[in-house]
Amino acid sequence: MSECQHQWEMTNIQFGFVVFEKCFHCNGLRTYFSLEDTPILGDRYREGDHYWSRMENAQSFRFDLRCTECDHVEKFRDLMGLLHCSGCLADCEVERLQRKYEAERTFLLVAFGFLPKALTEPIPAYRLDILTDYFNQRRDTSRSKIKIVPFHLIEDLSRCKGDFIHDVGMLSQEAVTERKPLF
Repeated sequence: MSECQHQWEMTNIQFGFVVFEKCFHCNGLRTYFSLEDTPILGDRYREGDHYWSRMENAQSFRFDLRCTECDHVEKFRDLMGLLHCSGCLADCEVERLQRKYEAERTFLLVAFGFLPKALTEPIPAYRLDILTDYFNQRRDTSRSKIKIVPFHLIEDLSRCKGDFIHDVGMLSQEAVTERKPLF
């Protein structure tokens, strides 16, 4: 029996928000997916020794991928989002890879899991390959390709000014005029 050449499609799609919270006591950062209509920025609450405040939210969605050939479902509930590298840090491994793959017309996207769990349990490489396959199955790969890489290649997240591919500020009446660091 031959192994399935998976043909992926999105399934179990949920629309909501990615919420970024920060604890002013320990300077901790966490993110999560919320189905709330509009999570309130600045909302503060205490949880044990932590004093959490909602710092940012962005419209997003989550999904799983299902193979149309064999019905295998790969769950992506731990995928917070994809980031486009803006090339802001010349010494960043993602930027180095981006320059390397540019000659092959391959564009990198960086996969982020939800913090802080993703720091100790990153999305496995085989699942990043599945995402890569999904995006490349929907494009003319003779013109260009997509490659999904893990976020731990970004050495200093506090200096990164990459762009998350979701609707940051979409619900705001004010235009975003400058890009700020991610975290």
